[in-house]
Amino acid sequence: MTGILNRGLQQGVQVTWTLGKVIFPITLIVTILQYTPVLPWVIKQITPFMKLLGLSGEAAVPLVLGNALNLYAAIGAIVSFDFTVKEVFILAVMLSFSHNLFIESAVASKVGVSWWLISGIRIALALTSAVLINLLWNGGGESAQYGLISSSETVLNGWNDILLQGLQTALVAIGQLALIVIPLMIIMQFFREKGWLNFISDKIGPFTRLLGMEKNTSMTLVAGLTIGLAYGAGLMIQAVEEDGVSKRDMYLALIFLVSCHAVVEDTLVFVPLGIPVLPLLGIRLVTAILLTMAVAFVWRRMENQKRKDAAHEHSYHTL
Repeated sequence: MTGILNRGLQQGVQVTWTLGKVIFPITLIVTILQYTPVLPWVIKQITPFMKLLGLSGEAAVPLVLGNALNLYAAIGAIVSFDFTVKEVFILAVMLSFSHNLFIESAVASKVGVSWWLISGIRIALALTSAVLINLLWNGGGESAQYGLISSSETVLNGWNDILLQGLQTALVAIGQLALIVIPLMIIMQFFREKGWLNFISDKIGPFTRLLGMEKNTSMTLVAGLTIGLAYGAGLMIQAVEEDGVSKRDMYLALIFLVSCHAVVEDTLVFVPLGIPVLPLLGIRLVTAILLTMAVAFVWRRMENQKRKDAAHEHSYHTL
Protein backbone atom coordinates (compact mmCIF):
# COMPACT_ATOMS: atom_id res chain seq x y z
CA MET A 1 0.00 0.00 0.00
CA THR A 2 2.87 2.38 0.87
CA GLY A 3 4.49 1.65 -2.49
CA ILE A 4 1.30 2.52 -4.37
CA LEU A 5 0.99 5.75 -2.38
CA ASN A 6 4.58 6.76 -3.12
CA ARG A 7 4.30 5.95 -6.82
CA GLY A 8 1.00 7.84 -7.08
CA LEU A 9 2.48 10.81 -5.21
CA GLN A 10 5.49 10.93 -7.52
CA GLN A 11 3.21 10.76 -10.55
CA GLY A 12 1.01 13.54 -9.13
CA VAL A 13 3.96 15.84 -8.41
CA GLN A 14 5.38 15.23 -11.89
CA VAL A 15 2.06 15.98 -13.60
CA THR A 16 1.53 19.08 -11.41
CA TRP A 17 4.96 20.35 -12.43
CA THR A 18 4.27 19.67 -16.12
CA LEU A 19 0.91 21.46 -16.08
CA GLY A 20 2.05 24.18 -13.67
CA LYS A 21 4.71 25.35 -16.11
CA VAL A 22 1.84 26.16 -18.50
CA ILE A 23 -0.75 27.44 -16.05
CA PHE A 24 1.42 29.76 -13.96
CA PRO A 25 2.76 32.12 -16.67
CA ILE A 26 -0.55 32.30 -18.55
CA THR A 27 -2.53 33.07 -15.39
CA LEU A 28 0.01 35.69 -14.33
CA ILE A 29 0.05 37.45 -17.71
CA VAL A 30 -3.73 37.47 -18.20
CA THR A 31 -4.40 38.64 -14.64
CA ILE A 32 -2.00 41.56 -15.09
CA LEU A 33 -3.46 42.44 -18.50
CA GLN A 34 -6.96 42.90 -17.12
CA TYR A 35 -5.66 45.85 -15.07
CA THR A 36 -3.99 47.50 -18.08
CA PRO A 37 -5.46 49.20 -21.19
CA VAL A 38 -4.81 46.03 -23.23
CA LEU A 39 -7.87 44.03 -22.18
CA PRO A 40 -10.27 47.01 -22.52
CA TRP A 41 -8.85 47.56 -26.02
CA VAL A 42 -9.54 43.94 -26.95
CA ILE A 43 -13.08 44.28 -25.62
CA LYS A 44 -13.61 47.44 -27.68
CA GLN A 45 -12.54 45.61 -30.87
CA ILE A 46 -14.99 42.76 -30.22
CA THR A 47 -18.00 44.93 -29.40
CA PRO A 48 -19.23 45.51 -33.02
CA PHE A 49 -19.64 41.74 -33.53
CA MET A 50 -21.87 41.29 -30.49
CA LYS A 51 -25.09 42.15 -32.33
CA LEU A 52 -24.57 39.22 -34.71
CA LEU A 53 -24.73 36.95 -31.67
CA GLY A 54 -27.82 38.56 -30.17
CA LEU A 55 -25.79 40.33 -27.50
CA SER A 56 -25.22 43.92 -26.43
CA GLY A 57 -21.78 45.50 -26.52
CA GLU A 58 -21.24 45.00 -22.79
CA ALA A 59 -21.36 41.22 -23.32
CA ALA A 60 -17.83 41.46 -24.72
CA VAL A 61 -16.58 41.92 -21.15
CA PRO A 62 -17.66 38.52 -19.71
CA LEU A 63 -16.75 36.78 -22.98
CA VAL A 64 -13.19 38.11 -22.94
CA LEU A 65 -12.72 37.53 -19.21
CA GLY A 66 -14.28 34.05 -19.40
CA ASN A 67 -12.05 32.98 -22.27
CA ALA A 68 -8.94 34.63 -20.87
CA LEU A 69 -9.49 33.57 -17.24
CA ASN A 70 -12.34 31.29 -16.16
CA LEU A 71 -16.10 30.96 -15.71
CA TYR A 72 -16.04 32.66 -12.32
CA ALA A 73 -14.43 35.78 -13.77
CA ALA A 74 -17.08 35.77 -16.51
CA ILE A 75 -19.94 35.42 -14.01
CA GLY A 76 -18.49 38.24 -11.96
CA ALA A 77 -18.63 40.39 -15.09
CA ILE A 78 -22.16 39.25 -16.05
CA VAL A 79 -23.67 40.36 -12.74
CA SER A 80 -22.11 43.80 -13.25
CA PHE A 81 -24.44 44.51 -16.18
CA ASP A 82 -28.19 44.44 -16.83
CA PHE A 83 -28.63 41.65 -19.37
CA THR A 84 -31.82 39.91 -20.49
CA VAL A 85 -32.46 36.23 -19.73
CA LYS A 86 -31.81 35.44 -23.40
CA GLU A 87 -28.48 37.27 -23.36
CA VAL A 88 -27.37 35.50 -20.17
CA PHE A 89 -28.39 32.11 -21.63
CA ILE A 90 -26.44 32.82 -24.84
CA LEU A 91 -23.43 33.87 -22.76
CA ALA A 92 -23.74 30.72 -20.63
CA VAL A 93 -23.83 28.43 -23.67
CA MET A 94 -20.92 30.23 -25.33
CA LEU A 95 -18.82 30.19 -22.18
CA SER A 96 -19.61 26.53 -21.50
CA PHE A 97 -18.04 25.72 -24.87
CA SER A 98 -15.24 28.26 -24.75
CA HIS A 99 -13.75 29.34 -21.41
CA ASN A 100 -10.31 29.38 -19.82
CA LEU A 101 -9.20 29.07 -23.43
CA PHE A 102 -5.48 29.71 -23.13
CA ILE A 103 -4.79 27.39 -20.20
CA GLU A 104 -7.11 24.53 -21.14
CA SER A 105 -6.03 24.50 -24.79
CA ALA A 106 -2.34 24.76 -23.89
CA VAL A 107 -2.67 21.96 -21.35
CA ALA A 108 -4.54 19.79 -23.87
CA SER A 109 -1.70 20.28 -26.34
CA LYS A 110 0.57 18.46 -23.86
CA VAL A 111 -0.92 15.17 -25.08
CA GLY A 112 0.06 15.96 -28.66
CA VAL A 113 -3.16 17.52 -29.96
CA SER A 114 -2.88 20.80 -31.84
CA TRP A 115 -3.51 23.91 -29.72
CA TRP A 116 -5.07 25.63 -32.71
CA LEU A 117 -7.43 22.73 -33.39
CA ILE A 118 -8.70 22.65 -29.81
CA SER A 119 -9.13 26.42 -29.65
CA GLY A 120 -10.72 26.56 -33.09
CA ILE A 121 -13.33 23.91 -32.27
CA ARG A 122 -14.27 25.61 -29.00
CA ILE A 123 -14.60 29.07 -30.55
CA ALA A 124 -16.56 27.72 -33.53
CA LEU A 125 -19.00 25.88 -31.23
CA ALA A 126 -19.47 29.00 -29.11
CA LEU A 127 -20.16 31.26 -32.09
CA THR A 128 -22.41 28.77 -33.88
CA SER A 129 -24.49 28.10 -30.76
CA ALA A 130 -24.97 31.83 -30.13
CA VAL A 131 -26.16 32.49 -33.67
CA LEU A 132 -28.58 29.54 -33.60
CA ILE A 133 -30.05 30.45 -30.20
CA ASN A 134 -30.46 34.06 -31.29
CA LEU A 135 -32.31 32.97 -34.45
CA LEU A 136 -34.44 30.20 -32.92
CA TRP A 137 -35.43 31.66 -29.52
CA ASN A 138 -37.80 34.60 -29.60
CA GLY A 139 -38.38 34.74 -25.84
CA GLY A 140 -36.17 35.64 -22.89
CA GLY A 141 -36.60 39.38 -23.25
CA GLU A 142 -37.15 39.99 -19.54
CA SER A 143 -34.33 41.23 -17.36
CA ALA A 144 -32.19 38.54 -15.73
CA GLN A 145 -32.31 38.30 -11.93
CA TYR A 146 -29.05 37.59 -10.11
CA GLY A 147 -30.52 36.76 -6.74
CA LEU A 148 -27.87 34.41 -5.31
CA ILE A 149 -24.63 36.22 -6.11
CA SER A 150 -23.28 39.73 -6.11
CA SER A 151 -20.49 41.40 -8.01
CA SER A 152 -17.25 42.51 -6.42
CA GLU A 153 -14.29 44.37 -7.85
CA THR A 154 -10.76 44.54 -6.54
CA VAL A 155 -9.27 48.04 -6.58
CA LEU A 156 -5.51 48.02 -7.07
CA ASN A 157 -3.14 50.97 -6.80
CA GLY A 158 0.05 50.88 -8.84
CA TRP A 159 2.07 48.21 -10.60
CA ASN A 160 3.25 46.62 -7.37
CA ASP A 161 -0.33 45.80 -6.37
CA ILE A 162 -1.12 44.55 -9.88
CA LEU A 163 1.97 42.31 -9.96
CA LEU A 164 1.21 41.03 -6.46
CA GLN A 165 -2.38 40.24 -7.50
CA GLY A 166 -1.10 38.41 -10.59
CA LEU A 167 1.39 36.35 -8.59
CA GLN A 168 -1.23 35.55 -5.95
CA THR A 169 -3.78 34.44 -8.57
CA ALA A 170 -1.20 32.28 -10.37
CA LEU A 171 0.01 30.66 -7.14
CA VAL A 172 -3.58 29.94 -6.05
CA ALA A 173 -4.19 28.34 -9.46
CA ILE A 174 -1.15 26.08 -8.99
CA GLY A 175 -2.26 25.23 -5.45
CA GLN A 176 -5.72 24.27 -6.67
CA LEU A 177 -4.12 22.20 -9.42
CA ALA A 178 -1.95 20.30 -6.93
CA LEU A 179 -4.86 19.70 -4.54
CA ILE A 180 -6.82 18.04 -7.34
CA VAL A 181 -4.15 16.35 -9.47
CA ILE A 182 -2.00 14.75 -6.73
CA PRO A 183 -4.88 12.93 -4.95
CA LEU A 184 -6.30 11.97 -8.35
CA MET A 185 -3.00 10.44 -9.45
CA ILE A 186 -2.74 8.49 -6.17
CA ILE A 187 -6.30 7.17 -6.63
CA MET A 188 -5.62 6.30 -10.27
CA GLN A 189 -2.40 4.52 -9.32
CA PHE A 190 -4.32 2.48 -6.75
CA PHE A 191 -7.05 1.67 -9.28
CA ARG A 192 -4.46 0.77 -11.89
CA GLU A 193 -2.43 -1.61 -9.73
CA LYS A 194 -5.55 -3.26 -8.27
CA GLY A 195 -6.96 -3.86 -11.75
CA TRP A 196 -10.04 -1.71 -11.19
CA LEU A 197 -9.33 0.50 -14.20
CA ASN A 198 -9.92 -2.45 -16.51
CA PHE A 199 -13.29 -3.06 -14.83
CA ILE A 200 -14.31 0.60 -15.27
CA SER A 201 -13.11 0.59 -18.87
CA ASP A 202 -15.20 -2.49 -19.61
CA LYS A 203 -18.32 -0.83 -18.19
CA ILE A 204 -17.85 2.40 -20.12
CA GLY A 205 -16.52 0.59 -23.20
CA PRO A 206 -19.84 0.52 -25.12
CA PHE A 207 -20.14 4.31 -24.84
CA THR A 208 -16.57 4.94 -25.98
CA ARG A 209 -17.05 2.56 -28.92
CA LEU A 210 -20.26 4.42 -29.81
CA LEU A 211 -18.12 7.53 -30.09
CA GLY A 212 -15.60 5.69 -32.27
CA MET A 213 -12.90 5.13 -29.62
CA GLU A 214 -11.32 2.08 -28.00
CA LYS A 215 -12.24 1.25 -24.40
CA ASN A 216 -8.81 2.26 -23.05
CA THR A 217 -9.91 5.87 -23.67
CA SER A 218 -12.72 5.57 -21.12
CA MET A 219 -10.80 6.89 -18.11
CA THR A 220 -9.76 9.96 -20.08
CA LEU A 221 -13.43 10.66 -20.78
CA VAL A 222 -14.42 10.10 -17.16
CA ALA A 223 -11.71 12.45 -15.90
CA GLY A 224 -12.59 15.20 -18.36
CA LEU A 225 -16.33 14.90 -17.75
CA THR A 226 -16.01 15.04 -13.97
CA ILE A 227 -13.06 17.29 -13.10
CA GLY A 228 -12.55 19.27 -16.31
CA LEU A 229 -10.15 19.60 -19.20
CA ALA A 230 -7.24 21.31 -17.42
CA TYR A 231 -7.19 19.05 -14.36
CA GLY A 232 -8.13 15.96 -16.37
CA ALA A 233 -5.16 16.55 -18.65
CA GLY A 234 -2.95 14.91 -16.02
CA LEU A 235 -4.81 11.64 -16.49
CA MET A 236 -4.77 12.12 -20.27
CA ILE A 237 -0.98 12.47 -20.26
CA GLN A 238 -0.70 9.31 -18.19
CA ALA A 239 -3.11 7.48 -20.51
CA VAL A 240 -1.02 8.29 -23.56
CA GLU A 241 2.19 7.18 -21.84
CA GLU A 242 0.97 4.04 -20.05
CA ASP A 243 -2.37 2.86 -21.48
CA GLY A 244 -1.43 2.94 -25.15
CA VAL A 245 -4.21 5.33 -26.15
CA SER A 246 -3.77 5.97 -29.87
CA LYS A 247 -3.36 9.43 -31.34
CA ARG A 248 -6.68 9.04 -33.16
CA ASP A 249 -8.54 8.12 -29.97
CA MET A 250 -6.95 10.98 -28.04
CA TYR A 251 -8.03 13.43 -30.75
CA LEU A 252 -11.59 12.07 -30.59
CA ALA A 253 -11.59 12.16 -26.78
CA LEU A 254 -10.46 15.78 -26.74
CA ILE A 255 -12.99 16.75 -29.42
CA PHE A 256 -15.68 15.28 -27.14
CA LEU A 257 -14.28 16.94 -24.03
CA VAL A 258 -13.79 20.40 -25.49
CA SER A 259 -17.52 20.31 -26.22
CA CYS A 260 -18.54 18.82 -22.87
CA HIS A 261 -16.20 18.73 -19.87
CA ALA A 262 -16.72 19.24 -16.14
CA VAL A 263 -20.43 18.86 -16.87
CA VAL A 264 -21.57 19.11 -13.25
CA GLU A 265 -19.49 22.10 -12.14
CA ASP A 266 -19.66 24.04 -15.40
CA THR A 267 -23.46 23.63 -15.45
CA LEU A 268 -24.26 24.31 -11.79
CA VAL A 269 -22.09 27.43 -11.77
CA PHE A 270 -24.73 29.16 -13.91
CA VAL A 271 -27.65 28.34 -11.58
CA PRO A 272 -27.32 31.62 -9.60
CA LEU A 273 -27.83 33.58 -12.83
CA GLY A 274 -31.46 32.45 -13.03
CA ILE A 275 -31.29 30.71 -16.42
CA PRO A 276 -32.57 27.21 -17.37
CA VAL A 277 -29.53 24.96 -16.85
CA LEU A 278 -31.03 21.66 -18.09
CA PRO A 279 -31.21 22.93 -21.70
CA LEU A 280 -27.63 24.16 -21.25
CA LEU A 281 -26.51 20.68 -20.18
CA GLY A 282 -28.50 19.05 -23.00
CA ILE A 283 -26.97 21.31 -25.64
CA ARG A 284 -23.45 20.44 -24.47
CA LEU A 285 -24.01 16.68 -24.30
CA VAL A 286 -25.82 16.37 -27.64
CA THR A 287 -23.26 18.57 -29.40
CA ALA A 288 -20.34 16.57 -27.97
CA ILE A 289 -21.82 13.18 -28.93
CA LEU A 290 -22.87 14.16 -32.46
CA LEU A 291 -19.65 16.04 -33.23
CA THR A 292 -17.41 13.20 -32.01
CA MET A 293 -19.41 10.55 -33.87
CA ALA A 294 -19.26 12.61 -37.07
CA VAL A 295 -15.49 13.14 -36.84
CA ALA A 296 -14.96 9.42 -36.05
CA PHE A 297 -17.07 8.43 -39.07
CA VAL A 298 -15.16 10.72 -41.46
CA TRP A 299 -11.82 9.65 -39.97
CA ARG A 300 -12.70 5.96 -40.40
CA ARG A 301 -13.79 6.53 -44.01
CA MET A 302 -10.53 8.30 -44.78
CA GLU A 303 -8.47 5.50 -43.22
CA ASN A 304 -10.40 2.84 -45.17
CA GLN A 305 -9.88 4.78 -48.38
CA LYS A 306 -6.14 5.05 -47.73
CA ARG A 307 -5.93 1.29 -47.14
CA LYS A 308 -7.83 0.61 -50.37
CA ASP A 309 -5.56 2.95 -52.32
CA ALA A 310 -2.47 1.33 -50.81
CA ALA A 311 -3.76 -2.16 -51.61
CA HIS A 312 -4.61 -1.13 -55.17
CA GLU A 313 -1.17 0.39 -55.67
CA HIS A 314 0.48 -2.77 -54.29
CA SER A 315 -1.56 -4.98 -56.65
CA TYR A 316 -0.64 -2.76 -59.59
CA HIS A 317 3.08 -2.94 -58.87
CA THR A 318 2.85 -6.71 -58.31
CA LEU A 319 1.30 -7.17 -61.74
